[in-house]
Amino acid sequence: MEEELRAKIDQACRTAEEFTKLYYESLDKRRYLMSRLYMDTAILIWNGNGIEGKDQIQNFWTELPSSDHSVITLDAQPITGPAVANQLTFLVKVSGQVKYQDKAPKTFNQNFLITALGDKWKIVSDCFRTQEALEN
Repeated sequence: MEEELRAKIDQACRTAEEFTKLYYESLDKRRYLMSRLYMDTAILIWNGNGIEGKDQIQNFWTELPSSDHSVITLDAQPITGPAVANQLTFLVKVSGQVKYQDKAPKTFNQNFLITALGDKWKIVSDCFRTQEALEN
């Protein structure tokens, strides 16, 4: 059992590296293709604002100013159990810096729940948050 879990963790980490590279390259350079990365019923929570469905998510990304993301940390883990019904699913956690057009860079955290559909990875849930210093 331990060997099987180790293999799933290794696969999650490899997949996360490949997926996030594609995701941020698409977001920064080919936004018109973003809907291809999401399931039809996906949910995006962006700084507390919810968007449902890949077409609405595509519209949201298209309306944002141009961006440049750099990933600083990346981690992933397999999700198993009855909630995913034998579907290969990974939780991917990312932190980094994002710069929008002429704005100062900001630190961000992002969590994805991705699942395998055939030979493609699709986002089920995407939660993005820029990090702001708390006012005292």
